[in-house]
Amino acid sequence: MAINSDSTSNQSPSQVSVKLDAIFLEQAHSLIAGGELLPGGVEALAHKLHQATETRQPLKVKLGLDPTRPDLHLGHVVVLRKLRAFQDLGHQAILIIGDATAMIGDPSGRNQTRPPLTEEEVTQNAQTYLDQAGKIIDLNKAKIVRNSDWFNEIGLGDMLKLAGKVTVAQILARDDFHKRYTGNQPIHLHEFYYPLMQAYDSVVLESDIELGGTDQRFNILMAREMQLAYGLEHNQLALLMPLLEGTDGKIKMSKSYPEHCINITDAPNDMFGKLMSIPDELITRYEGLLTPIKPEQVEEQIRLMKLPPDQGGVNPRDIKIQLAKWIITMFHTIEAANDAETHFKTVFQRKEVPDDMPELTLPGNTDHHLVSLALEQQLTPSKGEARRLIQGGGMKLDGEKVTEPEYMLNHPAGNSVVLQVGKRKFLKITFQ
Repeated sequence: MAINSDSTSNQSPSQVSVKLDAIFLEQAHSLIAGGELLPGGVEALAHKLHQATETRQPLKVKLGLDPTRPDLHLGHVVVLRKLRAFQDLGHQAILIIGDATAMIGDPSGRNQTRPPLTEEEVTQNAQTYLDQAGKIIDLNKAKIVRNSDWFNEIGLGDMLKLAGKVTVAQILARDDFHKRYTGNQPIHLHEFYYPLMQAYDSVVLESDIELGGTDQRFNILMAREMQLAYGLEHNQLALLMPLLEGTDGKIKMSKSYPEHCINITDAPNDMFGKLMSIPDELITRYEGLLTPIKPEQVEEQIRLMKLPPDQGGVNPRDIKIQLAKWIITMFHTIEAANDAETHFKTVFQRKEVPDDMPELTLPGNTDHHLVSLALEQQLTPSKGEARRLIQGGGMKLDGEKVTEPEYMLNHPAGNSVVLQVGKRKFLKITFQ
């Protein structure tokens, strides 16, 4: 039910109250599904939703993204989908591009100081974030702001006033700061300002709800306290979502671990292969956090995967295929998802070389540094990564592993070879 609905206008006050309570409890259950709302849980959110209808004031739902890297990944999708769910109910989605906070870098979960970014890097990353977030939320209906809009204008007095709202003891109570402090790991003073600045965003925007991962618990709850400290009449609720593990099933999905990260911008074939590589025990977790599948359907799939085939059991591989196609369709098309499935079955299940690989022509009888070639063709993100792949047996020429990190490719004119990089990338090289 959208917040502007007037479907109850002809009923008595008592009937309206009962019906609205049921509606908003249902909405709250759906919005919180998979996450945790603090404080107060379902009832607190239902009260906010009810109040928004009575006052005809949409809730201001805030999500901050720091453009510290150029790409968003599926871990970001978890919270972006929640933001879209609030949008679909008629509430105001506020997407903060944290270009000011990105200059510091979020210390959440870090055991060392983040390297600072340049203003140019932050600006470039911010634009790509918007392009990618627009695949999930409705940017035309969202409020898009950059927190540099107010932090670039804030004076020394205001910054000191902000710092004066929090004690050093409160900051050091934060788990990652506490561990670094007691472990004699350096903490630079500017890092203390990150949670203060994120909290001040909520003061400026007067947000009702803030979304984030569970690693943002300290920051988002501090924003509640900061709103009270600045005299706002209400303070925001925190909707915390689990951190999605990468394809290894152990470490949270992060650009810091590109080998386990599934990016929104990944090509369909790469995305399909990565999703097929997740451990079976993560299938239903990915489904629950990334797709519209209902909890009862997830439970049924868990049951079926435990049964043997002769008792109606389902192969986890088949569920992974459905998951991969659903996610690829979200960011590409159903045709791309079907093609990626065909490619995967051809290359990995039948151990065949794909027919539709990109092609490259090189001069024959000439040395070509394989590592440099892999980087130039965007088959690896760096020369260092290419050398690591070779050392690990992850680069092949016509099916034979390359063992020399400084290998030179040299073939007579008229010959061709197939270069395979990792499990999913192929390049046909013809010499002339």
